[in-house]
Amino acid sequence: MIHFTTRLTFPRQRIVQLCTALFALTVSSFAVNITGSVTNKTVDKPSIGDDVVLLKLSEGMQEAARAKTDAQGRFTLPVPDDGGQHLVRVTHQGVNYFKPAPAGTTTVQLDVYDAAKQVDGVTGRADIMRMQADNGQITITQLYVLQNNSKPPRTQMSERSFEINLPEGAIVDASLAAGPGGMPVNSAPVPTGEKNRYAYVFPIRPGETKFQIGYHLPYSGSFSFQPERFTPMEDVVVMLPKSMQFNGGSSDFASSGEEKGMNIFVAHNVPVRKALAFSVSGTGQIPRDAQDNEAGDGQVASGSTPDNRPGGGLGRPEETPDPLHAYRWWIIGGLGAVLVVGAIVVMNQKPRMDSAPPAASAAVVPLIRTTGVNPSRRSLLEAMKEELFQLETERLQGKISDSDYQQAKAALDLTIKRAIDRARA
Repeated sequence: MIHFTTRLTFPRQRIVQLCTALFALTVSSFAVNITGSVTNKTVDKPSIGDDVVLLKLSEGMQEAARAKTDAQGRFTLPVPDDGGQHLVRVTHQGVNYFKPAPAGTTTVQLDVYDAAKQVDGVTGRADIMRMQADNGQITITQLYVLQNNSKPPRTQMSERSFEINLPEGAIVDASLAAGPGGMPVNSAPVPTGEKNRYAYVFPIRPGETKFQIGYHLPYSGSFSFQPERFTPMEDVVVMLPKSMQFNGGSSDFASSGEEKGMNIFVAHNVPVRKALAFSVSGTGQIPRDAQDNEAGDGQVASGSTPDNRPGGGLGRPEETPDPLHAYRWWIIGGLGAVLVVGAIVVMNQKPRMDSAPPAASAAVVPLIRTTGVNPSRRSLLEAMKEELFQLETERLQGKISDSDYQQAKAALDLTIKRAIDRARA
């Protein structure tokens, strides 16, 4: 009888053991939760019914968990116990808002804003053009900096969130956008149907938004620009090698000196649709010193606090104020997050960049020149690792705030993981 009982209970014991093991595996797969809340800053109340998604950065932005905000704007997301980096995304009125969630994160708080097609308080701070010319081609990298000071704060979002004008015959090589405190993402402007007029379908959230576009044109030794602006700009800046000549065509542009072998010309307070024609002639490449400085200051351009070390950018002369003081880190820092932008462009445009054409985005040039090798994923990965080491060094030296460090590190971690994943594929 005892033997018979043992034969019956043994399978039950196995079932219990298997269930226990399965339960333990499930618990280990989602070992912790991220709890958080979402606040609608337009009305300063909890945001109800927004979709909240947890994204795994190590697997190409794969969705790991999903939830909705409750009546208090709160949510809970189970986190896979994979030790990886994650990103929390909240969608409010069709606009996405993000918050990095490094390993060990248990709580996050996100702010969202109501969206409208046109928002009062969106203005242009700077339009910075940087160019070089050689071998029958002129290459231009253009950075637009917008400021959204709407009150109450709202996000401007439509099929024409921000419109630009490109020269006739321009061929776009790369285009990116970055919201306030966010990492750059690929965002190509689309034709509006009007000649040489394009628009970004990208949200302009409260705070500072940057758009960067690289393009090239046929060049026969001189070129005339007749840009049209659809947003008023505080400053329009043109930078070119000293071996090239600039003709402002009017008194709107004034020389602002030179930096790292680049001549700088500035026009202030440019209203909408004001004719601001100018021409350039001659040939020249962006000096090596300026390119090297870009790579070294990439993390500064990403949003960290600039320092005042010698050679760190356009310094303020002792005699007179520097009109470009507010922009020196964008200009010398490679017009925005050089390493991250360069890596994203290369990894997403492999056929183009493998051949390293002259038309490659100027944002990528510093990374290529600094590593001294062709722009392969291997060299990019090594360069990004070096940048990560530099970031850690600056944090230990107290040269970067904790919030800026977390932001820059999350962006670099994401890019490195994507590079590794693509290399394995």
